[in-house]
Amino acid sequence: MAKFKISVVINTLNEEKDLARVLKSVKWADEVVVCDMYSTDDTVKIAKDFGAKVIKHDRLNFVEPARNFAISQASNEWVLVLDPDEEVPETLAVKLAEIADGDSVTTHVELPRKNMIYGKWVKASMWWPDYNIRFFKKSQVQWSDRIHQKPHTSGQGIQLAAEERWALTHYHYNSISQFVLKMDRYSGIQAKELFEKGERFKIVDLVHKPINEFLSRFFANRGYQDGLHGLVLSLLQAISFMLVYIKLWELDGFEEKKVDLKELQHHFNQGGKDLHYWFGFVSLSNNPVKRILQKAKNKLS
Repeated sequence: MAKFKISVVINTLNEEKDLARVLKSVKWADEVVVCDMYSTDDTVKIAKDFGAKVIKHDRLNFVEPARNFAISQASNEWVLVLDPDEEVPETLAVKLAEIADGDSVTTHVELPRKNMIYGKWVKASMWWPDYNIRFFKKSQVQWSDRIHQKPHTSGQGIQLAAEERWALTHYHYNSISQFVLKMDRYSGIQAKELFEKGERFKIVDLVHKPINEFLSRFFANRGYQDGLHGLVLSLLQAISFMLVYIKLWELDGFEEKKVDLKELQHHFNQGGKDLHYWFGFVSLSNNPVKRILQKAKNKLS
């Protein structure tokens, strides 16, 4: 496709259910590197059947620290990093080839990502366009060892327009159990990072953090536009935030703390006022979850 050769890099751990789909979508690539963390299923066999170069990395709880190693094993200057549950549409593949052959000034590209969650393309509540730096010149991008952090970049980057034709398709969550399992793992990692930075558990965080996350996702970022999907995902994200701070308490050794009921009531009342504000601010006339929200509003009244 491109005059300049492109390597695709994929990190894996027991990805036999998804891997074939992403590998089919990058048959055009000059090289595919699969960096596997000693999978116990058929991940490696599938990768080899598709002609991928398979390398090994020690098993980790999250992918970021292994990405730099995987990228270092790519042979070509231009690299496309993918997750096993993603897919590259043909329109995007053509665009990436054009970029690789085009202006030599560009060093990295932010790609939009189309998140498919519970069978639906979720467009609101910060799930779209979900930009990620995924296509770049090998020497210009370095991943952090921390979870869910943007990579460090040098040079001049560009951002593709938030259009479906330029977007990676991300088959994100297929079940509630999948979300809960990832939430349990990621919340522990995030709590540990907070603890190592010196942050300590405060009771108020159990109220403010989840409520603010829900308000941000569902109202400020229009999660209600995705109907029941948006409501459920906003609630799950709020629970995830609460779990992070409960686990921070665990890292504090479950230190006994007195609960001031008046202070707690004040924070819950403030959360209720914030909810009332958003219910009044957002027009729900054409929203499919209006009845659910109206019931919640009546209970708060």
